[in-house]
Amino acid sequence: MMIANFRHAALLVVAMALGGQPLANASAPTDGQWVTSWYAAPQPGWDSSFPLPMNVPAYLDNQSLRDTVRLSAGGRRIRLVFSNRYGREPVALGAVSVWLAGDDHPAQTLTFSGKAGIAILPGAAATSDPVALHVPALARLVVTSWLPAHTAVQSFHWGAQQTIQVAPGNATAAAGFPAGATVAGRVFLNAVMVDAGKHSRTVVTLGDSITDGNGSTPDADRRWPDFLAQRLAPHGIAVANAGISGARLARDGMGRNALARFEQDVLSQPGISDVIVLLGINDIGWPGSPFAPAESAATLDELTAAYRQLMAAAHARGIRVTAGTLPPFEGALEGTPYAGHYSAAKEAMRQRLNDWIRGAGIFDAVVDFDAVLRDPARPRRMQAGYDSGDHLHPGDAGYRAMATAIDLSAMLRGMERDGRAFPRDQPSR
Repeated sequence: MMIANFRHAALLVVAMALGGQPLANASAPTDGQWVTSWYAAPQPGWDSSFPLPMNVPAYLDNQSLRDTVRLSAGGRRIRLVFSNRYGREPVALGAVSVWLAGDDHPAQTLTFSGKAGIAILPGAAATSDPVALHVPALARLVVTSWLPAHTAVQSFHWGAQQTIQVAPGNATAAAGFPAGATVAGRVFLNAVMVDAGKHSRTVVTLGDSITDGNGSTPDADRRWPDFLAQRLAPHGIAVANAGISGARLARDGMGRNALARFEQDVLSQPGISDVIVLLGINDIGWPGSPFAPAESAATLDELTAAYRQLMAAAHARGIRVTAGTLPPFEGALEGTPYAGHYSAAKEAMRQRLNDWIRGAGIFDAVVDFDAVLRDPARPRRMQAGYDSGDHLHPGDAGYRAMATAIDLSAMLRGMERDGRAFPRDQPSR
């Protein structure tokens, strides 16, 4: 215990020492309407007993991470959020810089409460001061963060079809990033918020690996939330992707269950007006597979009860909910070490859940991803042109088709008047 407390204190001292004096881009006295323009939901780490590796270093030590993220909505100022939600010790950020990809202007240094560094406490997040940086919609932002101390990676975001560059030392001021290792996923960087104007808003997409973009082209921003962002960007509406690979609706997976993370990943997003939920395929597919070999099968009552709770929590905040039907998955992960995801009984449960989603009448809207993606000649299977090849995740064309299928009319009607724009007592059937 004494060692742990000393380590905790040492990291705090490092961050405070690096913080220095307040810098010039400290917070303006009055904030505008902030929305979440980019998001990566945190996940807790796991041990080697789980079939999939974490694919991130166990620790970082005096190293810099360079992330490139594509924003959705643009704005005149930005804030960054770094998360240590599942960490068991502080994370010391020594310095963070940002600039627009392809811009000739020098990087801007971020501050946290007026200082260059901060220690993110276990379970907490750190939000930067506003930076006066005009970012267009769909722009790519380059974020370089320096971790000066020995830092355990216990909270992270797996996969996401994204690559981080890693280099030794403090590279936050380097125009050209030193050659080094790469990491798939996200480490600590959690969100980018933009000051997008009075009538802007955020749409959150809550899902699993299909929402996180598995099967799409890496580093190309071709998940279905990315294509949705392209549709909404001209209207000043942001899209925050809260998908997590291995996420489940009613049970923990490669992250906490949807109800456990709903407050932080969805309801607390600044400017939120809508959430689009696509969850359940892992609740159905994992039991009896290598991911959960001894787990009992999910029941319809279990899944629908979780959906009803999500609805109640969202409607209590005045947030519209769109539910997506589960895409076809016959043959999912066949020929891989993870075979067993699909069976006739699991298919029957998918059909029952989809029928309930379509007919329950409790959602503000329903988007029938199943109808969009299924093969007309073999409706239990994804049509070949939309399949990434593993029969579970769509490829780029499939993700584009999913985004195209979403009815934007209710979201866009809300841009015509102030305040919440949808009646709570008239959900779409």
